[in-house]
Amino acid sequence: MSVNFGSKRVVVGAHYGLRDWLSQRVTAALMAIFTIVSLAQVLFGGALGYDRWAAIFSPQWMRLLTFVLIVSLAWHAWVGVRDIWMDYVKPAALRLVLQVFSICWLVGCIGWAIQVLWRL
Repeated sequence: MSVNFGSKRVVVGAHYGLRDWLSQRVTAALMAIFTIVSLAQVLFGGALGYDRWAAIFSPQWMRLLTFVLIVSLAWHAWVGVRDIWMDYVKPAALRLVLQVFSICWLVGCIGWAIQVLWRL
C-alpha cells in the first residue's frame, strides 16, 4: 500500500547544473591565471607601446594561453547567456532564435580575437 502525499512533481530541464557550475569555475580560474600572467608581463616589463605588446604575445606559450583564454571566455559567456535565455524567455521559438544568435555572435568573436592574436 503506497501513499503519495502532494501532487506528482514533474522535473523538467536539461540537468546541466553541476556541469555548468564546474565549467564556470574552471573557465574563471583559467581567466584568473591569464590575468595574473598578463599583469606580471606588463608590470615587470619595459615601457608600454606596440613593440612591448607584440613582445608579450610573441612567444608561442603566450599565444596558446591567450587562445585558451579566448575559448574559456566564450564558453563562460555561453553558459551564462544560455541560462538567462532558458530562465527568462518562455516562448521556445524566441529562445531558440536568441540562442542561435548568441552562438553565432560568440563564434564570430572567437574568430575575430584569433585573427587579431595571430596578426601580432
